[in-house]
Amino acid sequence: MLSMTANEAKTHFGEFLDKAQREPVRVLRHDRVVGVMVSAQDYEAMREFFANRLLHTLDESAGAAASAGLTPAEVDALLADES
Repeated sequence: MLSMTANEAKTHFGEFLDKAQREPVRVLRHDRVVGVMVSAQDYEAMREFFANRLLHTLDESAGAAASAGLTPAEVDALLADES
């Protein structure tokens, strides 16, 4: 993964954007990663991946609750409990 300092990214913003279209670019400030720039296409792919992973986890949890004998109403009551 490429790296640029925050100052380099600011000073050479066009180059920074071009590089991010090819691969993620770490942004460093005081030798610490403060961000990563990715292309819009990569960002959307990551969002879709994590959304699908969340849906899969929710489906697994619902299946486990159902096999444990919990009804949807009982699950709702447990989730609403703020104690």
